[in-house]
Amino acid sequence: MKTFLIVFAVLLISNYAHAQQLPARWDELTADDFPAALQKSSRTCILPIGILEKHGLHAPIGTDLIHVREWAAHAVTQEYAVVFPDYFYGQINEARHQPGTFSLPNKLILELLEATCDEIARNGFEKIILLNGHGGNPEFLEFFMQGLLNKRRSYAVYLYRPENDSAFVKTYNQMHRSDLSTDLHGGESESSIILHYRPDLMHMERATADNGENQHRSSLPDLYTPIWWYSSFPNHYAGDASKTNAKLGKLITDHEIAQFVKALKAVKADSKTIELQKEFYGAVDKVK
Repeated sequence: MKTFLIVFAVLLISNYAHAQQLPARWDELTADDFPAALQKSSRTCILPIGILEKHGLHAPIGTDLIHVREWAAHAVTQEYAVVFPDYFYGQINEARHQPGTFSLPNKLILELLEATCDEIARNGFEKIILLNGHGGNPEFLEFFMQGLLNKRRSYAVYLYRPENDSAFVKTYNQMHRSDLSTDLHGGESESSIILHYRPDLMHMERATADNGENQHRSSLPDLYTPIWWYSSFPNHYAGDASKTNAKLGKLITDHEIAQFVKALKAVKADSKTIELQKEFYGAVDKVK
């Protein structure tokens, strides 16, 4: 009897340790782990979306990808979900003149994201959270989201769109050292995030080697043109990265992670979205 109890205790500890060590990244799970990951995640998958583009001469081309990858990885240590591997197929036409940019045709990125979500769902997930790390993606992703109503689906997609709280904004403004109005791309904020996460990839000695000032080469009130970004920032760099500091990066990332964990918990507990989708599809089917 004593031997049996010892063996039973060892098995319990072993199973508990296995559950605790269950990887969050899809590509690090074994096929045998997958059912447990589905259960533990409440069938929730995070799809972090970055991009490959220039971020000044000092920061890596994969700045957005590294940022969103780390963001998701840190969040799931607090609230488990499965994280889809690196995804960098977004909208980045405005940077095609810069080395290292990976830009696919518009139709393809829409079809690829839809097919990716469909395939994630085919593997058993019912909820997919799009976690975006690229400033050029929101309009593309919002259009994509509305397009998901084009046919009946068994899963729900959630686009994470956080809003900063006043306490964070106050502290952020106090710690931020460059001009807030010009810190748009590759500047102090983005560079501080990567300096916090991956200081080994940063070349701060190059931070002043590129001009990140607005060139104001076009002004058309109440009108939008796709060349607006290039006309203002032909170097595809907007800000002053020389003011970069890892403490600001930690402030930003800690806040981002805490916010996203709240959203992740809400998604895992949500049952209304899929219910409403089914109701919507049913109403569509009744249209003659």
